[in-house]
Amino acid sequence: MKYIDEFRSGKAAGRLKEEIAAAAAGRPMTFMEVCGTHTMSIARNGIREMLPAGMRLISGPGCPVCVTPNGTIDHAVALARHPGIIIATFGDMVKVPGSTSSLGQERAAGRSVRVVASTLDALELARNNPEMQVVFIGVGFETTAPTIAASIITAEQENLNNYSVLSAHKVVPPAMELLCRGRVAIDGFLCPGHVSAVIGSSPYRPIAEEHGIACVIGGFEGLDILQSIAMLARQVAGGDSRVEIQYRRVVRPEGNPAAVALMEKVFRPVDSVWRGIGMITASGLVMRDAYRRYDAAVRFPVTVEETKEAAGCICGSVLQGISDPRECPLFGDGCLPETPVGPCMVSSEGACAAAFRYRVSRRADIGQMHDA
Repeated sequence: MKYIDEFRSGKAAGRLKEEIAAAAAGRPMTFMEVCGTHTMSIARNGIREMLPAGMRLISGPGCPVCVTPNGTIDHAVALARHPGIIIATFGDMVKVPGSTSSLGQERAAGRSVRVVASTLDALELARNNPEMQVVFIGVGFETTAPTIAASIITAEQENLNNYSVLSAHKVVPPAMELLCRGRVAIDGFLCPGHVSAVIGSSPYRPIAEEHGIACVIGGFEGLDILQSIAMLARQVAGGDSRVEIQYRRVVRPEGNPAAVALMEKVFRPVDSVWRGIGMITASGLVMRDAYRRYDAAVRFPVTVEETKEAAGCICGSVLQGISDPRECPLFGDGCLPETPVGPCMVSSEGACAAAFRYRVSRRADIGQMHDA
């Protein structure tokens, strides 16, 4: 990669900005990023302000917390209310509101809800609390699914019978394929770097070959993203559509076969509901029959309340790139990071959280970057 040693070089940023403008040549182009880390980096680095007129960079369903439907949150809340259960979850999930409650509210009411940094912590909770049942809330894309699969295999090997997982995993390519036929005309995808480090580049080939949409797997530094956009612009300008890897220092075309094999050993694909988008074919993961005893949904039958969506929240529209977060009537008013109404404001990778955190124009910072 040409700029691998100068991620924060203003001169390199200026060159890439010129490359993007030259490739676009005034032609309107719309690109979508489908990774929450990209979303935050784009906002933090003021990437949108650097693009030429007519070029749009929109956010898609790249935040796993954001695409988790309310019904899953309600299910987790019901499990938290079940006697003898400890809920283990990543931090962002605690604040996501369900229909009438959240895991944070349940913890405040005395339920046992623990924030963990990894499945290793969740397994340790189970080892240290043999009299309790530990349920890990498995939210994430292909990046986290192999680690959770590994935790289930570890539980089996250790005969750890008080550990289970509520699987809410999603896989990204089916959602991207659905968006190819959506309301927004997308010229190119900035494909997720972390996910692609696991699955490689071949799962995106149908998007490029069948839908004619350019794909570039990009890294997360500001210059990574600018170079990825330049690569996308060149493809579109040349009437080309293929899958390229900008993030070559991490992503290989074959991905990580060992991680994929681990994921496929424990999980199988199913149709799954994405918040605000609906049912997407083969986009979720559930445990195979050999591991169903570690499936909390099977192990603990609970009554889940009727799912209701928050009035006025447009997270679903934001996740499809149809609306900008600032178009939501609740943005920055009824919906704030401290009091979120929708998940896109909760998650550290959410589009609304990024728009709120970096809502002040970054043009002065960009100017300083170019002068460096």
